[in-house]
Amino acid sequence: MSDSDDHQFGEFGGRYVPEPMQEPLEQLAGAFEEIAQSEAFKEEFRHALEQYAGRPTPLFHAENLSEAYGADIYLKREDLLHGGAHKINNCVGQALLAEKAGKDRLIAETGAGQHGVATAMVGALFDLDTEIYMGKKDVERQKMNVFRMRLMGAEVNEVTRGGEGLADAVDAALEDFAENMEDTHYLVGSVVGPDPFPRMVREFQSVIGTEAREQIIDQIGGLPDACVACVGGGSNAIGLFHAFRDDPVEFYGGEGGGKGSESTQHAAPLAEGEEDVLHGMKTRVIGEGVDVHSVSAGLDYPSVGPEHAMFREVGRCEYRGITDDEALAAFRDLSELEGIIPALESAHAVALAGELADEGDHDTIVVNLSGRGDKDMQQVAEMLELD
Repeated sequence: MSDSDDHQFGEFGGRYVPEPMQEPLEQLAGAFEEIAQSEAFKEEFRHALEQYAGRPTPLFHAENLSEAYGADIYLKREDLLHGGAHKINNCVGQALLAEKAGKDRLIAETGAGQHGVATAMVGALFDLDTEIYMGKKDVERQKMNVFRMRLMGAEVNEVTRGGEGLADAVDAALEDFAENMEDTHYLVGSVVGPDPFPRMVREFQSVIGTEAREQIIDQIGGLPDACVACVGGGSNAIGLFHAFRDDPVEFYGGEGGGKGSESTQHAAPLAEGEEDVLHGMKTRVIGEGVDVHSVSAGLDYPSVGPEHAMFREVGRCEYRGITDDEALAAFRDLSELEGIIPALESAHAVALAGELADEGDHDTIVVNLSGRGDKDMQQVAEMLELD
């Protein structure tokens, strides 16, 4: 194994991969820096986001929720994008880059299925063969998203190794990439993995915060007190935070707190984990003796993007574990008060916004509503006994 000191996030990040993968990743970094930074690429990317994905998304003042929680809460409505989540932003960018770099095949991992669906969408759009890796337990709880992927022409591989979850799907996708690097682009779904993936995904998701910053200034005449997002791998959070990075705006990330901090069932490497190397990066990971768990498949990951690890280290962002029960309560609050059904992932951010409102230190809070809850309907109905 080896690593790269380039483009690290403080002590985190790097490129901890076997030697045969170093050159393809270096080529990808070169393509990203040359192709994706060109004005022609940026214009094509912008056009696709507007005409295909449905940008810009609104920043919605959730008045009923605000009254109930006790602070002005604004929702960045990524749930309104084509496919129902922020994932399409990054997928359009990476598929466009893959096409221009001469690749003819996409592979991806997925947990909640939203990244897999978005990858299947852009595979169809750009006429690229597409193969998705998904853990068996996620296939079971996200059957509709599996059907959507297959309907759009993607091959879905059910991963039965290990814990049969997102981490195992990542392992399987990395193995495929190592064997087929010449014609294949690994469309990583979050700000994780070896360089250049964390930088690439951040750039393609930064449109979220760029829009939100302009919108909140337009609506209230200034900046919010806080920005809040759920954090699994961390792409929707970094996408929101990046534009506010140099502003006097506090950042908060809601991790999968699972059964609670006193239990050994959670997915909160920032709040409860330790430093280590995983999936080609140095970051924070879940410690020994923890059964990685979240009610939300998209947060059910034992690690996190290295930029988040750096934010935690330098105190730029505060990360808290949100329990399954707290997320479910927020899921119900937003549904009943605003008629907006969030993804279970996004419900963690709504719950954290409620905590901050209760504490009374923040009057104006921007929440990234990263996805809609269609995919979670059966699971939530069973848990809340609404069916």
